[in-house]
Amino acid sequence: WSKPAYVSALADAVHAGLTRAVGVSNFNTEKTRLANETLQAAGVPLASNQVEYSLFDRRIEKNGLLDYCLENEITVIAYSPLAKGMVTGKYGPDNPPPGLRKRMYPPEKLQRAQPLITLLKETGAAHGKTPAQVAINWTICKGTVPIPGAKNAQQAADNLGAMGWRLTPEEVATLDEASQALA
Repeated sequence: WSKPAYVSALADAVHAGLTRAVGVSNFNTEKTRLANETLQAAGVPLASNQVEYSLFDRRIEKNGLLDYCLENEITVIAYSPLAKGMVTGKYGPDNPPPGLRKRMYPPEKLQRAQPLITLLKETGAAHGKTPAQVAINWTICKGTVPIPGAKNAQQAADNLGAMGWRLTPEEVATLDEASQALA
C-alpha cells in the first residue's frame, strides 16, 4: 500500500473545489502516514481519520495511531465511544448483550469489565453524570471527537451531557488503568 492513486485524486477534488477537506476511515498508522504525506505533497492536509475508540478498545493508543494523528493535527473521530453500550452497565456477565455483540463481548470479558463499570458509575456520580457521559468525556479528554450512537431521543440527550465539563487528569489516568484489562 504505497501512495494510492485515490488519495491523490482526493487532493485533486480539493483543488477543484469539489470538497473542502479530506478524511479517511479505519486507516491504520502506516496508511494514515502515507495518506498524510501524499496529501501534504499536494498541499492538502489530511483532516481526519474515523476509527473505533473507547475504554473497551484502545488499540489506537497502543499502535501509535492516536499519537501520530495528534502530532500531525489530524482529527481522530472516535466511533463507538460507548463500546456498543458496554460502558453503560446495561450488560454484564449475567446479562450479556444480544446478537453479534454477544460474541464481541463474551461473559468473561464482561466479568473483567465490572471494575471499570463500577468506576464509571462512581466517577459519574461525583460529577452528576452517567457512565456513558463519563466514557464519552474520556474520549474528548484524549483529544478525539467522539460520535456516539443513539437509538432514541433520550440517549441522544444523555450523550450531550458529556459536553461542557472535563474529567480531571487523575480521573482519566484512573480510567486508563481500570480499562487495561479490556483494551
